[in-house]
Amino acid sequence: MRIKPSRNLLLGLCFVLALVFLYYWSWRIISRDWGHKPLYDKQGFRLKLDDVSLPLELMYKYGNLSDGACKPGFAAAKMAAIYPAFTKPAPMFLDPSYKRFAKIVDHSPPFGVKYQENTIDSLLSATKNFGLGKELDRLSCKTCIIIGNGGILTNKSLGKKIDEFDVVVRLNGAPLKGYEKDVGSKTTIRITYPEGAFQKMDYYESQSLFVLSAFKSLDLKWMRYMISNQKLRNTEGFWKSVAKRVPREASDMRILNPYFIQEASFKLIGLPYNNGQMGRGNVPTLGSVAITMALHNCDEVAVAGFGYNLSTPHAPLHYYEKILMSAIKESWTHNIPKERAFLVKLVKAGVIQDLSNGICGAGCS
Repeated sequence: MRIKPSRNLLLGLCFVLALVFLYYWSWRIISRDWGHKPLYDKQGFRLKLDDVSLPLELMYKYGNLSDGACKPGFAAAKMAAIYPAFTKPAPMFLDPSYKRFAKIVDHSPPFGVKYQENTIDSLLSATKNFGLGKELDRLSCKTCIIIGNGGILTNKSLGKKIDEFDVVVRLNGAPLKGYEKDVGSKTTIRITYPEGAFQKMDYYESQSLFVLSAFKSLDLKWMRYMISNQKLRNTEGFWKSVAKRVPREASDMRILNPYFIQEASFKLIGLPYNNGQMGRGNVPTLGSVAITMALHNCDEVAVAGFGYNLSTPHAPLHYYEKILMSAIKESWTHNIPKERAFLVKLVKAGVIQDLSNGICGAGCS
């Protein structure tokens, strides 16, 4: 007597056969790709940076420009070619519409503006200006250079070349007087925080923008004193002495968009997220923040004065003082090796130009 298989048994058998079929083809696909190397690193950057090409229409466009002419959109195009997640729109400075950026309103300083909206609104109401200025804002193509403070600038005679850029960005209290031959005499914007700002009034340039990069809520309160031209009396809460006055008009002061700190830290460099709070080794240096800002707002980007050569402990750390390279110690907030790896990618791929050759030395060729 023949027993007919039940309907449930047939369905079960079909299910098993389907699983075997899917497993077999999944194994085939994985096996086929085992010999292939990944195209991108864990940050989303291309691993192979020496053969990055731009879209044909851009190559044709740039190829038809005269030598030395500014290339519109060049830095952003190069960045997108090695880091596909890059999107350009992100204004340099906070303006009255800053709350539309969800990425900064969800984070506290230094990565955002959460709980600081009232203070920021009052600061923006006082400054009333939110761009680089009429002349620079109307340029269809801007060249920008970020000047680091490294001793590598000494005796490089880059001053004249630096001053040729449309926008010259300087950081913290790096002086110009007496160093013009190597670092130039032009400053478009000086980005700093309270502890890094000049404390001597005659060091400030008369024509530059003073830009606050707020790493803590106290920095924004400090800015309120500077904008109102009131003398700061209480400096409790700062990690070292701070400027008690900034000799600039409110219309010449800005607040750096904290999006650049957030993007540089969590996306581009790959520092620990730490629930979106400042923690050990997850705050980028102001130099990397300024470069990130420039990639979003400048058509061509260069740097000078970046790079620490720890193999030369007796070399000067900064171009303006006698502190030696050996003074560098492990930083609680920064991760210098990871930042250098990020900057090497940008130089190697031609996203930025390093005029002083301090980021990679001979290692980017």
